[in-house]
Amino acid sequence: MTPFEEFISIHADDDTSSLLLGRSKWPGIDIDLAVNTIEGRRRIRTKLPHWYSNPSLVYPTRLCTEQCSSAFTASWKARLISRIFTHSDVMPGSSDIKPDPSDVMPGLNGHPSPRIADLTGGLGADCEAFSKVASEVLYNDMDTALAEAARHNFKALGVNAIVRSSEVKPGSISSILDGFSPDVVFLDPARRSATGRKVFRLEDCSPDILSLQDELFTICRHILVKISPMADISLVASQLKGVREVHVVASEGECKELLIWMDKEYCDKAYKLICCESGHCLEADNTSESSSTAILCPSRNSIRGFLFEPGKSITKAGLFKTLSSRFSLPKLGLSTHLYITDAPSEEL
Repeated sequence: MTPFEEFISIHADDDTSSLLLGRSKWPGIDIDLAVNTIEGRRRIRTKLPHWYSNPSLVYPTRLCTEQCSSAFTASWKARLISRIFTHSDVMPGSSDIKPDPSDVMPGLNGHPSPRIADLTGGLGADCEAFSKVASEVLYNDMDTALAEAARHNFKALGVNAIVRSSEVKPGSISSILDGFSPDVVFLDPARRSATGRKVFRLEDCSPDILSLQDELFTICRHILVKISPMADISLVASQLKGVREVHVVASEGECKELLIWMDKEYCDKAYKLICCESGHCLEADNTSESSSTAILCPSRNSIRGFLFEPGKSITKAGLFKTLSSRFSLPKLGLSTHLYITDAPSEEL
């Protein structure tokens, strides 16, 4: 254990403000990095438990641990990319999503493993998950401190990834890749303005995927974009090209991510909506809600049994009439998204 790791271990539960004020006591320790690491470990304790269990990892900024993917959502993205290259129409169920993406994921059933470029790498949780299904992974982040931390952390985690640090902007992609030829490019644009205000429109995020999508499609066929859970799905789908699937990923009673799979060779305006609630899937498409008819409770006297409230992923996707029609669930009212069921089925 290095002196830095020993410091982190000894002071894991200390008041970090006191550590900062007493920095002169430890002249050989980078106290700012140590405090960020101690606080970061506390934030990722349940989000990335296998990272927390490794005392040699560093966390250079507060934001990187607040905004990083959880082990579950990182694994979901890796599974989606794996599915693209096995030509499977079935997303994995909850039993197939490993809570610890450091575990080796199953192979691609004889299909070639993709090369994945993560151009907004951040802390690197997604890159770690990608490395389990990819032949090669490229990590890039414009923040050099984050990139150096990722280089260190990947080595400690046993992740083999190419690490680079450049700003992603129009005309920069080829120089960032520098000979790396990806099959999939992943982007998770920052959702904060220059003043720190939260934003969710694509054109306000950094990098702006709208100004990059044509350039990216000259480099590879598949793009996977993570956007704000606050974004309007239909608006985003109309702005982006080749939208093939939209994944609404929820866990722990909260909508965590919206994932957009863009395929250069896909020209249909219809796209799949896949709602993931802690690993359990409901699949529809962007026309199913308008073509479905909700069942309404005929009278107050008919209200008996169980009250059913849909999960956050279905709520975000707006599949209210679809849910009623598909599972024969009467709604309490047309604009009230609560349902009645005699006995919840296993499927429901």
